[in-house]
Amino acid sequence: MIEPQTVPPLGTDHLAGRLELLRERVRLLVVDRSSDDPTAADPFRGLYLAPETASRLAAGPPPASVRDPEHDRAVHALDLAADDAVLYRLAEVFELDVLDLEILLTAAAPDIDRSFEPLYGYLNDDVSRRRATIGLTLDLCGLPAGSAAARSRFAAASPLVGRGLLVVEEDDRPFLGRSLRVPDRIVDHLLGGDSLDPDLLGAVSLEPPSPRINAEPDREALNLARLLAGEASTASGTSLVYLRETRPGAGMAAACQALALAGYPTLRVDPARLEASLVPALVREARLRGAGIVVGPVPDGSLVRSFATASAGARPVPVLLSGNRPYDPAWSDVQPLVLEVSARSATGVWRTELARLGVDADTLGFDLAAATATFRFDAPQIRRAVRAALDHAALEDVPLAAAHLHRGARLQNATGLQKHARRISPAVGWDDLVLPDEQREQLAELVGRARHRDRVLGEWRLRSGGGRGRGVVAMFAGESGTGKTMSSEVVAAELGLDLYVVELSAVVDKYVGETEKNLERIFTEADRLDAVLLFDEADAVFGKRSEVKDSHDRYANLESAYLLQRLESFDGIAILTTNLRANIDDAFTRRLDLVVDFPFPDPRQRRALWEHALAPPVPCGDDIDLARCAAEFELSGGAIRSAATTAAYLAAGAGRPVAMADVLAGARREYRKMGRLLPGTEF
Repeated sequence: MIEPQTVPPLGTDHLAGRLELLRERVRLLVVDRSSDDPTAADPFRGLYLAPETASRLAAGPPPASVRDPEHDRAVHALDLAADDAVLYRLAEVFELDVLDLEILLTAAAPDIDRSFEPLYGYLNDDVSRRRATIGLTLDLCGLPAGSAAARSRFAAASPLVGRGLLVVEEDDRPFLGRSLRVPDRIVDHLLGGDSLDPDLLGAVSLEPPSPRINAEPDREALNLARLLAGEASTASGTSLVYLRETRPGAGMAAACQALALAGYPTLRVDPARLEASLVPALVREARLRGAGIVVGPVPDGSLVRSFATASAGARPVPVLLSGNRPYDPAWSDVQPLVLEVSARSATGVWRTELARLGVDADTLGFDLAAATATFRFDAPQIRRAVRAALDHAALEDVPLAAAHLHRGARLQNATGLQKHARRISPAVGWDDLVLPDEQREQLAELVGRARHRDRVLGEWRLRSGGGRGRGVVAMFAGESGTGKTMSSEVVAAELGLDLYVVELSAVVDKYVGETEKNLERIFTEADRLDAVLLFDEADAVFGKRSEVKDSHDRYANLESAYLLQRLESFDGIAILTTNLRANIDDAFTRRLDLVVDFPFPDPRQRRALWEHALAPPVPCGDDIDLARCAAEFELSGGAIRSAATTAAYLAAGAGRPVAMADVLAGARREYRKMGRLLPGTEF
């Protein structure tokens, strides 16, 4: 047997008293109407118009409604009650007075208590019309139907109708006979509900106010937070802000950070799914929740215009729109506050998201700030990356490590760059590099530049003016096989980023101007990603400009000029590699942050390379003498790896460990490939 559940009383405490007063007012009006209605006892009253009723109506208008002093005193007593907080806040946020609240509750009564439906049907002289009409509402509130001031309460620009609290239906009916409806979201709010408006589902997500982050916020976000919190103001008093972002997601990140600092919950909007007709409902939802609205990326000015119109009047609603297009004054008559924001890392948001999932960042076995410094994500991207990292750590049954965060972060990158470049997930580290100390220090400096560029270039403003970006560009120069590409992979691995190798076949085009377009697509997409961009054999694209002797020279120089300008505004991380440094234009060298020269390995380094190439799990015989191999065969690191691979294949084919003869055969193969004479030694 199912036990009966306890049903809560009708309405809530803050509505019960008002509904009882309304019911008493309805009772008095029913008595007043039935006293002079000859058809009051007719069971079919309301289904037709009896001659007696028509005669009574033709004799003259009914007496005008007047305010009941006792009712007014009771309403005033309720206004002073401490349990009326919901209505108080509703009145404050939407700038409603006592009469507005009375009209609102009169219209909402059938949705809260169904016993009002037949009563309204009786008073409307139509049993099928069970909602309050304008005329009935005026009668119940004691307002004259002919008063322009009273009728203006139902105009489109009134606080109730204009701000989405009341809907006037049936425009084809006479004014006093039009029905009134309170949206379900408002009724739900009056009853203490907190669910998102169903019309907004799919286009809007609610994010609770984030705790104050434990990191110094962006200067733009801090100033914006002061404006949203009321600590600062603009001359126009607008709460509409347009954030022009230099990188997709930068505006959203700054907006969410500013709202968090100001203590606002956030309604995050996908503009692709939000119809312009839903903007008033969205602004109403923000007012009900005391939330701010974040929209981005904005495709054009239509949404700016819609939000400017919907958020006008009443208490301002913070509306922060972001996009990569310059703001056009023709978009709206209301001038928003226009700010430009750039992307930067947000260590505090990473800490917050880890804390939400039960991970204390202070107990991690790695430096969270260093591990996430290169990622310029907004809050939702960070949340997804943290969840993915924790999933990978749980799958491996190990504590969370920096590698897990890097893996989760790389999943947030789009794949548009793979149309023009080959993606490499780094699988090597510092231990795999065999380089002199000077080159290793330069690579470490490159990593440091990528991690600290927000502070040095942004906060300390050491690269300001001229439209310069915050990119880090380096050139690796040296002979083939000296470790340039592997070093690029190590840098990407240390930063936790993917490496994208630009395919020259996807860039260079025989038609004039197409090469520049392809390069622009690559740079634009790279600006959107957190990745390392590698231009292998860069001298094919970044070559020296020449004297103009014909049209081909002119257009070739245009390509170089374009690249010089584009590197200035680049915000990502790029590495150029070349075997012929002298072929690179000197103007490119000035724009490089680092130039690392990779020397040909000496005997000591060659031995280390042989040892690394033939390290376990490669099985090796006891007769291998790597010291003599390193001394006799002058091979680069790449050639040594190829020779070791050849030796391993020979040993695997013979079904035995790698022997000295296999190593010698591999080294000789490399010499023959290079067209060099074999060393004349006792070997």
